[in-house]
Amino acid sequence: MRGAFFDRETAARAVRLSLPMITAAMDSREAGDSGFLHVVVMNPLVLPGEAAFEDAVLYEHSLGEVARWDADYAAYARGKARMSWRTRRNGHGICDVAPHRLEADEQPLWGSVVVDGVVVGVSGCFPWFDEAFAGAIAHLFIACAKEARCARAG
Repeated sequence: MRGAFFDRETAARAVRLSLPMITAAMDSREAGDSGFLHVVVMNPLVLPGEAAFEDAVLYEHSLGEVARWDADYAAYARGKARMSWRTRRNGHGICDVAPHRLEADEQPLWGSVVVDGVVVGVSGCFPWFDEAFAGAIAHLFIACAKEARCARAG
């Protein structure tokens, strides 16, 4: 069955497993000073051209009271995820190495990754930490999918 191990619950679990690290870094203000964060996990089996971006979003998660946000972190995280989903490249690679790949409506913000087809965008911290957290979530997503496959194989 296509996508049997990459579902919304797998993405939610990956984010949940990353939260102790992320919240500790946010609480200390070492990763940024906003106190807010938004995560977007894309479905790795849905490619650009097969569906609209919105339909390819598998899971989103916000930290901090959204009504108190000082910026639209969800829009930034979605923009970062969209850019990486479209190009299949990390945000830093697009913004600093291949800016010619940016579309006119895309902002040159990094904080998204592509790990073996898994795209995650994060916004709320310094971009290098957004990218690190996105990478951790992507790797945890893959680990959770591997665990589910092994459990099913018995």
